[in-house]
Formats: sequence, structure tokens, C-alpha cells
Amino acid sequence: MFFASDNSGPVHGQVLDLLTQANQGFAMAYGADDLMDEVRARLRDLFEAPEAAVYLVATGTAANSLALATLSQPWQTVFCTRVAHIHEDECNAPEFYSGGAKLTLVGDGDRMTPADLRSAIEAEETRGVHGPQRGPVSITQVTERGTIYSLDQLNAVTKIAQDHGLPVHMDGARFANALVALGCSPAEMTWKAGVDAVSFGGTKNGCMGVEAVIFFDPKHAWEFELRRKRGAHLFSKHRFLSAQMAAYLKDDLWLTCAQAANAKCARLVDGLRTAGAEFLHESQANMVFAALPRSTHERLFAAGAQYHLWGANLEGDNSEEMLTARFVCDWSISETDIDRFLRLL
Repeated sequence: MFFASDNSGPVHGQVLDLLTQANQGFAMAYGADDLMDEVRARLRDLFEAPEAAVYLVATGTAANSLALATLSQPWQTVFCTRVAHIHEDECNAPEFYSGGAKLTLVGDGDRMTPADLRSAIEAEETRGVHGPQRGPVSITQVTERGTIYSLDQLNAVTKIAQDHGLPVHMDGARFANALVALGCSPAEMTWKAGVDAVSFGGTKNGCMGVEAVIFFDPKHAWEFELRRKRGAHLFSKHRFLSAQMAAYLKDDLWLTCAQAANAKCARLVDGLRTAGAEFLHESQANMVFAALPRSTHERLFAAGAQYHLWGANLEGDNSEEMLTARFVCDWSISETDIDRFLRLL
């Protein structure tokens, strides 16, 4: 009954199998391995972007931070939401890797609106040399609150960025979960919608630790390579990153895992709704925020359920007070565990 995070799940067996195969003999280092050639070709094909520059790193923080550093200058600001991972959960890594570019927070929700983005952009470059200059826009798909930008919403936001000549980065740590929910193609959710670079996540969806960074304009390639090396994220035994991503992409394992995670979350949501939970918003992928009475949380935790309370404290005298929690389903959680949790609930 583990709903704490999709970072906590196991590595898919097919990924482990290819890692074992890749461990035989010798392979060229630093990304010159044959498997990386396969990964690069496969991702270019999936994204319908034959000239795209494709790179691998081991963490989402590295993927986001190095991509944004490549798209920005130290005197610029990156536009993101108040709950973006790059703001709340990366210990100022984007600022560090960019050499000082700041973050400007847009709106109050997890999805920025065109109006809020326009307002935030137009508030900058108003103080000449004394203030930050406008830099890239970073959007998260799936957001940190489990919601998804529709294609129309994506296009509307990126249009504002384009109107101001700003590049757009997508934090796609849960890219696959968003894609299967929308039922569109990778190209439709990225460059066809005005996205210039994407962090394509694997770690949360069955891999051990690998993320792809994709630039649809190859002019960014050399700078990213230099930043990745200088930032200590160029693996010497790179084949073990390549093997993970190759297995992830083979036979659409990435989509299969995401479909499983989303479906299991939908099962969980149905049970929570039947039990009278109050939802922060409708779940759209593999994450849901729901409120239950304090006494119910106490009972679930006592029975071994693992998840995080969100902005709430289990301590308190009012047993019926509704406390919000975050529940996340990964590809591997069993229906048996979900049903056991719901019976307890």
C-alpha cells in the first residue's frame, strides 16, 4: 500500500535485463556507445524530429537545470509556476547551473494561464540594466499537482512566449503519463505546440535513473554538451544510461508503464470517491490530492499505508478534521494493494 511517490517503485525487469546485457564486455565511453545511437534514432523518430539533439543524464534536476541553463543567460529570468519542481524541489539548481538566472513565479496555480504569463513577462525588462531580462518559460507536464495542460492550453501559453521571442522548456518528468492521458503524439505535445526543449522522464516510470534532454533545434547541442560536462553530469560508463532508455523505449514499454500507472490511479480515485473523500481537483494522470478525516488517516497509517499528508499535520484533537494527502501510483503497484487500501478506507 505504497502511494508516497513514483520515485519509490522498482525498476522494470526489462530495464534490468538490458542493463545486464549491456554489462558484457566493453563499450565506448561518454555517450559514444552503440546503444546511445539507437536511443537517439528512436527518440528522433518518436518525436518526428530528425535533427533533434538528444542527450541523457541521470536525474531530473540535472535535465531541467542544464536545459534551462542552455536556453538562458545569467542576467535573465525563467518564468515558471509557484509549484514548479524547479522552484520548490531543486535546491536552486537552475540558478546554480545557469550562473545566476533567477526564477519569476507566474500566477497562483499549477498551470500558468496565458494572461498570467503575459503579465509576468511584461513586468520584466522595465528597469533597463538594473533588472532581470526576459528568459525562457518552463512548464510542467504532468504538473506537480497532478493536472495536465490540454493541447489547446499548451498552444495558448507557448504563443505568449513566442510573441515575446522567448524559448519554452517542458519539465516532462511524467511526460508519458500526460501523453497517454491526452492520447496525442510526442510531437503534438512538444514542438508542434511550441516547445523548444523537453526533459523526457524515465526514472519515475520504470527506469533506475535516466532522463533524456531533447532540443528540437540542434543549435543548442554543443553548448549543452559543454554544460553537461562542466556540470559533472557526463557519465563515463554512459552505456548504463543508454541501456535504460533503450529498454524503456523498446516495444513502447514507456507507454505501457504509464498506462498502468494512470489506470491504477483511476481505480484508487473511484474508491476514494466512494468513501467520501474531498478532491483538490480531478485526477488526470497518476497522482491525486484528496482530503480524508484525521481519524481515517490515523487508521490507514496504522495499517501500514504509506503516503504523504499535504500541508497538514496528523497531530490534533479534531478527529473529523479533513486533512489533504497526496497519493501517487506507479506502474508496479498491484491491484491487490489498492483494493486492500480501499477496504481499510
